[in-house]
Amino acid sequence: MPKTRAEKEQIIADLSDKLGKMKSAVFTSVSGYTMEDANELRSKGREQGVELLVAKKTLLIRALEANGFKVGKDDLQGSILTSFGYDDEVAAAKLMAEYAKDREDIKLVGGILEGEFVDSAAVTQLSSLPSKEELLAKVVGSLNAPVSGFVNVLAGNLRGLVYALNAIKEAKS
Repeated sequence: MPKTRAEKEQIIADLSDKLGKMKSAVFTSVSGYTMEDANELRSKGREQGVELLVAKKTLLIRALEANGFKVGKDDLQGSILTSFGYDDEVAAAKLMAEYAKDREDIKLVGGILEGEFVDSAAVTQLSSLPSKEELLAKVVGSLNAPVSGFVNVLAGNLRGLVYALNAIKEAKS
């Protein structure tokens, strides 16, 4: 049953709201997308702070234009699955790239990052970046490295003193 004009306007408003709150979005062309795939992908998305939805392309394009994004109809080909990353800029791209890796019928079409529409190559490149948690772990490790090195140097001097005293004790016995 076709949607009424009011329903379509509500869908556009909901999409516009999601586009306003998101940090990044990824558009994926899907064919042969089953409910099992949808449920699996949605559960993985919830764990990573990514929301997934399928909307009619014309409504999606209108919502994009309402938020100031310039997207041509040729940029979005096929049935489009949209994934919104709210917590991490990389999460949506990582999720969709991982999902599309072993499936031929799913292709990354493009995305939105920092208020600009980017092509599939940029989304693929974005998906290879480490996540926010991984970057924070690397920073903490880098900050901790000099401290642990200093502790090892101090412990080395004490260890050397203990070995010297032990050697003197054994020499006298």
